[in-house]
Amino acid sequence: MPLFKVFGIERADGFITSQKVALKLPGIHTAFLLGAGLGTRLRPLTEACPKPLLPVKGRPIITYAMDHLLSVGVKRFVVNTHHCADVYRQKFPDAQWRGIPITFRHEPVLLDTAGGLKNIEDLLGDEQALLVYNADIITNLPLVSLLEAHTLRRREATLVLRSSGPLLNVDLDEAGEICDMRHILGRSGVKGCLFTGIYIIEKRFLKRLTAGHIESVVPAFVRMISEKPGSVGCVLIDQGDWHDIGSIEEYEKITATKAPSGLTGDHDQH
Repeated sequence: MPLFKVFGIERADGFITSQKVALKLPGIHTAFLLGAGLGTRLRPLTEACPKPLLPVKGRPIITYAMDHLLSVGVKRFVVNTHHCADVYRQKFPDAQWRGIPITFRHEPVLLDTAGGLKNIEDLLGDEQALLVYNADIITNLPLVSLLEAHTLRRREATLVLRSSGPLLNVDLDEAGEICDMRHILGRSGVKGCLFTGIYIIEKRFLKRLTAGHIESVVPAFVRMISEKPGSVGCVLIDQGDWHDIGSIEEYEKITATKAPSGLTGDHDQH
């Protein structure tokens, strides 16, 4: 598979067009990139480096997520850190990427996704929505579709799903609503989907979480579904490519693929 499909973040005229489309929707000012994991499945590569900072074509994995988020007009990045947090400062000494500021929030104790979200609540101020993005994935799926879906119903959370992938553990019912995740509720539904690790939450969702509590965001979503079916929104986006760099084999496959023009050189910065 040619890598231009994987790293196909629009630039020049295409990049500007994407921003104009996004501006028609209520803007998402801040994106939270989950960068605090231990990267155990990629050891020994991650023993002295967080997984999102491993290089792909001469630049950290996380920068592909940042470029993707720039395509929908994000104005600030927040990144949580834990393992080898000092390496983030080394890679981003000016705490910015392409002129967009990066706020690092360190977790002395790893809080997992829900705990990490609650830990940055104070950074949101008056912002009412937050785009969340796993920092160890590389994708070019159309994020505008997520903004449109979230804006349509403005639920507490809207998750990006795909019809195929390595782990189809998000169950949809006949109405296309999420009825279970990770088979926790035992509701098989009619279709299994992949959770991409990309989603939008409303600030009010954070009231469901407990400060300092170590927990994945998935059980929080499942509690919502159990209390009120259909309360967690979703959008199925099968366009584009999606890669979770969750193993040494996947990392080697990504790094061995030929890079397209425009992804290395003058635009890149560390």
